[in-house]
Amino acid sequence: MVIVAFGSNVGGRREQIVAAAEQVAAFLSHFRLSSIIETAPVGAGLQHDPPYLNAVGAGESDLAPRAILERLRAIEHGAGRTRPYPGAPRTLDLDLILAGDAVVEEKDLQVPHPRFRERRFVLEPLAELAPDLRDPVTGFTVRDLLARVRG
Repeated sequence: MVIVAFGSNVGGRREQIVAAAEQVAAFLSHFRLSSIIETAPVGAGLQHDPPYLNAVGAGESDLAPRAILERLRAIEHGAGRTRPYPGAPRTLDLDLILAGDAVVEEKDLQVPHPRFRERRFVLEPLAELAPDLRDPVTGFTVRDLLARVRG
């Protein structure tokens, strides 16, 4: 199962997530999108940034993680995403969270996403779609990871 996190905190947030989900569904079969939730920005110095809308999508693909990432970056670019500095507000943020059992450690591609285990804004919508999905690194289910974050 391929898991993609969707986020937006600039412009037509909901419309951008829905449009991006339609594009992702074009290359992930059996695609499903979670509920869209509103969350505060996470990170030092970001507390005054606009709130995010977040969702998670799940589907199937035979594409390699690198090919999926390239497609996600193209969708972000098409939505006007820029990267002026880390944590900058964004029209659209698409993160490859999981790609089946793949574990990839490259400079610009890490799968599973290195911070998804502590991100409630990823785990809550993911638990809606696949609570029993296992992290290939820790072996924990999404339900387990979410319980740890909720503490």
